Amino acid sequence: MSSTPDLATLTGEYTIDPAHTTIGFTARHAMVTNVKGKFLDFSGTLHLDGGDPSRSTASLDVTMDSIDTGSPDRDGHLKSSDFFKTDEFPMMTFRSTGAESLGGDDYRITGDLTILGTTKPLAIDLEFNGAAKDPFGNERVGFEGKAEIKRSEWGLTWNAALETGGVLVSDKIKLNFDISAIKQG
Repeated sequence: MSSTPDLATLTGEYTIDPAHTTIGFTARHAMVTNVKGKFLDFSGTLHLDGGDPSRSTASLDVTMDSIDTGSPDRDGHLKSSDFFKTDEFPMMTFRSTGAESLGGDDYRITGDLTILGTTKPLAIDLEFNGAAKDPFGNERVGFEGKAEIKRSEWGLTWNAALETGGVLVSDKIKLNFDISAIKQG
């Protein structure tokens, strides 16, 4: 797998491959440990412009009921009216508004993240992991990304005070993305 292909050859439309992609997050729990989770049901598209990365775009739709933290009780609480209100707000979406090369294999994509019907800007730093043709003849690209949000900015404010001070769930949430996308046509 080459990590520095001719970017012009990568220009095109891509579909995110859910079987080889992770949309995850990490939250500090009880001030002492991290709880990691991911979403199991999502879809997305990328338009890559190798000649002018600023013209690249991304779109992602995440089914909030697909949250998985490894604890059915915690997942149920996250789906409830205390957090994601998945009955009322079944989807989380991201729509890019800009992209830029940061040099080398590093890029930043900016866009609008919508959670609970609230839309706020989000910048995601991405590292291009390479491109390859898989054994089935699919042209693939890979990116790793990360971002941080304050969940309270999207109305996710539920919490519980701890006897020792602090709170049960951090406001800062780390988002992480491991993306594999397949070129269309």
